[in-house]
Amino acid sequence: MNSKAREIIVHIIGCLAFLALPIVFRPGSTDNFDIFNDPRSQSDLMSYVLLIVFFYLNYFVFVPTLYLNKKYIYFLVIVLLFFFIVSYLPDFIIPFIHSGQLPPPPPEPPGGRFFLFKVGKVFFLFLVSFFLSLLLRIRGRWKQAEEEKLKTQLSYLRAQINPHFLFNTLNSIYSMAIMKSDDTPTAIVKLSEMMRYVTSESNKDFVSLEKEMAYIFNYIDLQKIRFGKAVEILVNVQGETSGHTIAPLILIPFVENAFKHGINAEENSKIDIHITIIERNLHIMVSNHKVSVHQAEETKSGLGIENTRGRLQLLYPDKHTLIIHDNENDFFVSLTLHLK
Repeated sequence: MNSKAREIIVHIIGCLAFLALPIVFRPGSTDNFDIFNDPRSQSDLMSYVLLIVFFYLNYFVFVPTLYLNKKYIYFLVIVLLFFFIVSYLPDFIIPFIHSGQLPPPPPEPPGGRFFLFKVGKVFFLFLVSFFLSLLLRIRGRWKQAEEEKLKTQLSYLRAQINPHFLFNTLNSIYSMAIMKSDDTPTAIVKLSEMMRYVTSESNKDFVSLEKEMAYIFNYIDLQKIRFGKAVEILVNVQGETSGHTIAPLILIPFVENAFKHGINAEENSKIDIHITIIERNLHIMVSNHKVSVHQAEETKSGLGIENTRGRLQLLYPDKHTLIIHDNENDFFVSLTLHLK
């Protein structure tokens, strides 16, 4: 069952439970079905129906079109109008249906008249319906804004793939072509596969783990071709990648970060990447020894690890564990994801 169907079922059950309240807690007769012959109970039931109508009108119409557009006066007028409709309309409609036969006066509750007691009860339920629908709509708008922000971040990530990396890779391929290196066709194919993945797959919400891993392996292989034996790169992968899906480009920032800050041909450069897939859990550990790296100002941009942390919180709430250790000499990242 998808989330939309589950949400509809929850709303239906909630409405039925709400409509059952005037029947279950009706004083007097123990026969709940006597409500069909009791004008007062029918009036209460009609008030509850109108409260449900107000709840959904407020959620779908009033809040989005008036409140969120800062038309507060119109919004207040509409809300007050509906309060009077919910409070008074049933007491006019139900007696009219029963040909003017008003119900016998009920016993007054302590401390007030029945009419004031009923209006007070309706007022309380009206406030609950009002604030609940308002908060749910505002929460929905906030969630939508977060999703739009996420899409913007992902689009920016695709745009950043990665100009500095692409520039250096093309220079390396050009140098290999000049020297007629046997690795030139392989490098071109791997770069082509990476760009194809970025343009055709990264706009999806989730992709196969195999494709995401292939993108990472192509990136690492290109770095190996570029730096050769100047850098010690250790890659260890355990587990089965097939049958799983993952958010696109969610892992590569950690790998890119290691190469960005851990490579210098004049220093001891070492990068360790360990990936383990056990059942539906993926664990990736990336570590690098920090080296002196000169970065041009234009290469410092990009989503980076902090924005990736935000993507993880939006895409995998309560389904990931991210640990980062950053000291003077080393950088270590450990991420555990519960895969779909």
